[in-house]
Amino acid sequence: MATQPDTVTGRASAISDAAGGALRRRANWYQLARFCIVGATGYVVNLAVFAALVHWAEMHYIPAAVCSFLVAVTNNYTWNRVWTFRHQRGHIAYQGLRFLVVSTIALAGNLVFLAILVGIGVPKIPAQAIAIALVTPWNFVANKLWSFRRQPAS
Repeated sequence: MATQPDTVTGRASAISDAAGGALRRRANWYQLARFCIVGATGYVVNLAVFAALVHWAEMHYIPAAVCSFLVAVTNNYTWNRVWTFRHQRGHIAYQGLRFLVVSTIALAGNLVFLAILVGIGVPKIPAQAIAIALVTPWNFVANKLWSFRRQPAS
């Protein structure tokens, strides 16, 4: 019978082995590159919409961040589904809902970082640019491992 520390050590070893294996697979690096390209387009879309809403529509930066998020997340879901994770497609609504959950958590983190950065005096657009970059690692890992994970064959 395994003791609690043995079980924890075994799980940690299994996670480490899985991560090491994932890092050695070239396909994962290509997928990460595609995710970053899609993310870059979403980043540009997000910042362009955010800047337009803050400067031209004179909207408060928090609602502007939410609106720009909605536009960018639509762009990113579409491109990630058809290009980045094309071999991992599941039911469109099911994956879409998972993608939205992951993205909403990323949005929450983004809003926290944005408010902190603006609060310490960083101008709004650079603050949004930094906030987006800070939540990107979470976004990739959660989408790869949960939103777009391969579904078992029925």
